[in-house]
Amino acid sequence: MQSLINRVKPAKTVRADPAPSRWAWRMQRLMLTPAFRFGLRVGAPFTLAMLAGTIYLADDGRRGQIVDLYTSTRASIEQRPEFMVKLMAIDGVEGALASQVRAALPIEFPVSSFDLDLPVMRETLMGLPGVRQASLRVKPGGLLQIDVQPRVPVAVWRTEDGLTLVDSNGSAIGALASRAERADLPLILGEGAQARVAEALELTRTAAPLGDRLRGLVRMGERRWDLVLDRDQRILLPETNAVQALERVIALEGAEEVLTRDVARVDMRLAQRPTVKMNEQATKEWWRIKQISGQ
Repeated sequence: MQSLINRVKPAKTVRADPAPSRWAWRMQRLMLTPAFRFGLRVGAPFTLAMLAGTIYLADDGRRGQIVDLYTSTRASIEQRPEFMVKLMAIDGVEGALASQVRAALPIEFPVSSFDLDLPVMRETLMGLPGVRQASLRVKPGGLLQIDVQPRVPVAVWRTEDGLTLVDSNGSAIGALASRAERADLPLILGEGAQARVAEALELTRTAAPLGDRLRGLVRMGERRWDLVLDRDQRILLPETNAVQALERVIALEGAEEVLTRDVARVDMRLAQRPTVKMNEQATKEWWRIKQISGQ
């Protein structure tokens, strides 16, 4: 009996396999992927929220309620007293230019500061002929402060259309009814004269010893200047070194009083050979004297 028992072997115990199944292993690997985890954490909630919002906003009535709520909320904020602009102050200009500035900005006060487009308003002011620079800002207390730097007229430019005031850059400021209104400013003429205002002013300063005899400066062929004096006299200046040539004429006038004689033109276009042309009456008299002397 004992031998029979010894011959019977005990049954083996089957242990469970701890390894996951193929699909479980793939899912675990997928959960370790950063992109998949980001999709679960962010993408899925965003998609659900987008879907819910789309379904909610599909109704016209709900959309109208949201728009009305936004409009009323914004209006209640913009119309608060601390955001209202009640006055406008203009500094730097006066008279006609100040009136032009006010006319260019027809604002009905009070107005919310949110309704004022300051960059567009500045561009509008910069488009005025007499304005060189402009700045706008809303100050505490509901004041729209406008600081304007006007263009300063330095010369009168005569064209076929009339007289125009120009600044040092040649920019037109405004029309002039008559020369007598700004007799203190030099007169320039000719095509392209407004582009060489600085040179014209320098020639005017150089010609100061001539006093009020200077009538104007004419730009010839957009290349050089002629100085026009009273008694129909002209000083023809070269294209280059015009100031130095004019200084020579001034020196010659001081020494020989050339311009006080019957001279029509002083031609300085050729520096090596300046010439003087007498006027018609002096020329006739010279020929008459020459004929008498030759008899």
